[in-house]
Amino acid sequence: MSQTSNPLPRELADAYVDGLVALDPITGTYLGVPESAGRLPDFSPAGQEALARLARDTLAELDEAERRPGAESAIERRCARLLRERLTAELAVHEAEESLRTVGNLGTPPHHVREVFTVTPTRTDEDWAAIAERLRAVPAALAGYRASLALGLERKLFGGPRPTATLVGQLTEWSDTDGSGRGWFTEFASAGPQALRAELTEGARAADAAVVELRDWMRDVYAPAVEDAPDTIGRERYARWSRYYNGTDLDLDEAYAYGWAEYHRLLAEMEQEAQKILPGARTPWVALAHLDEHGKHIEGVDEVRDWLQGLMDQAIDALDGTHFELAERVRRVESRIAPAGSAAAPYYTPPSEDFSRPGRTWLPTMGLTRFPVYDLVSTWYHEGVPGHHLQLAQWAHVAGDLSRYQASVGMVSANAEGWALYAERLMDELGFLTDAEQRLGYLDAQMMRALRVIVDIGMHLELEIPADSPFHPGERWTPELAEEFFGAHSSRPADYVESELTRYLTIPGQAIGYKLGERAWLLGRDKARERHGDAFDLKAWHMAALSLGSLGLDDLVDELARL
Repeated sequence: MSQTSNPLPRELADAYVDGLVALDPITGTYLGVPESAGRLPDFSPAGQEALARLARDTLAELDEAERRPGAESAIERRCARLLRERLTAELAVHEAEESLRTVGNLGTPPHHVREVFTVTPTRTDEDWAAIAERLRAVPAALAGYRASLALGLERKLFGGPRPTATLVGQLTEWSDTDGSGRGWFTEFASAGPQALRAELTEGARAADAAVVELRDWMRDVYAPAVEDAPDTIGRERYARWSRYYNGTDLDLDEAYAYGWAEYHRLLAEMEQEAQKILPGARTPWVALAHLDEHGKHIEGVDEVRDWLQGLMDQAIDALDGTHFELAERVRRVESRIAPAGSAAAPYYTPPSEDFSRPGRTWLPTMGLTRFPVYDLVSTWYHEGVPGHHLQLAQWAHVAGDLSRYQASVGMVSANAEGWALYAERLMDELGFLTDAEQRLGYLDAQMMRALRVIVDIGMHLELEIPADSPFHPGERWTPELAEEFFGAHSSRPADYVESELTRYLTIPGQAIGYKLGERAWLLGRDKARERHGDAFDLKAWHMAALSLGSLGLDDLVDELARL
């Protein structure tokens, strides 16, 4: 499958990306490949097996590539290790037939199909012609997904009832965005040029009809079939997914204990900070509720989008040249409002490989028009600058020195989420969070990531709640207890908490990577500082670290310590 007769690991990895883009045009669009714009993947069992065959063939060639002269260099070694670890983890998930029960409130094929339209180019008539072609491909893509779920039912591989119900609700919202029967794809296509109006309208109507058809089947056939299935997945499946999202075989019991240690540490710090805002507050969340009503806030959706853009622009100006050294194209990042029907959490989409599409942060408004500032500042340090945007845009910037694979599709979730959480902490360390409201919001966000470790591992493994817990000590976790615990220790509204818990049931093992990834980044920095002593240069370390490309947590600490 490689394009070079005797490829080294980086060449093989890039040949894999080419093969992946041919099978997965959504990935191609995120990378900025123009030929992908009019197509969608095959989400059927046959399509999933084609992806697995590509991975197997690549792994077979990797054995030989690692033996070739030059493969022993550090850059080839890192690429080979990442490629082997990622493809092995992906195949483990595939061979366990997890794709036959992929349901939930994000990260499913229907979500990928809808979201790719938000990053597809729309500048020219040619762009819109490709969109019309892609709209016509939506019914087949959703039918392939339905075929995978149907095979899962046949094989008694069930998705969880709660994630299923949530997806049905989202499909309903996408099929009727404003109560008038106007579907999401019709609304999206309405911005296209008049010259293509007929084919855009026809394609959008077919896409919206396919959403309704999938919704009806999931509501009437799939949901009743899985209503007695558990929402949690048990230790064996959880360990498999944990490896996939974290790039390491975690000691899950140690990670669970670490989550509790961070909970107690952060709670003490939050209690102290809360008194600066509301003296006598019984809990930090009483103080945060006070801020919801009386704290600094932004009024208006357009206004909050512009404010967040300004926040990122200010961070870039303050950090560039002092703690980072940024290329001009890395400095560009856009603030956007997420389309209706998204999950509740903000997110980031990276730039295309040529930076023609910039990195973008996305804020789901959940119907709100008033936005407390305390809940946004550290979150945008996480999603934008110096968080996801600086890392993922820097990867794209140095992709020519690495490989396309290391800079894009080889991303390990815990690496990226760990960096973004480290970025929040860095801004606190650098003195950007001296305002009591913003700092309590930062600590609340940190607490949310500690809670994720506790409840994600706890409920899926049905672990015991420790004796020193203030919440149901000695009992075993259930999703209901997890939601109650999360809600009692969070400033987020009930619909956000519900969305978060559904997320953990949808993508088990992913949410723990924030805290565990941050721990790896901090440990790597400490080891590098110890190695260099007084000569340690934080700016140089940051740029070297951000230029490594993706690494699993197995490899991350060791590589960071060498810088």
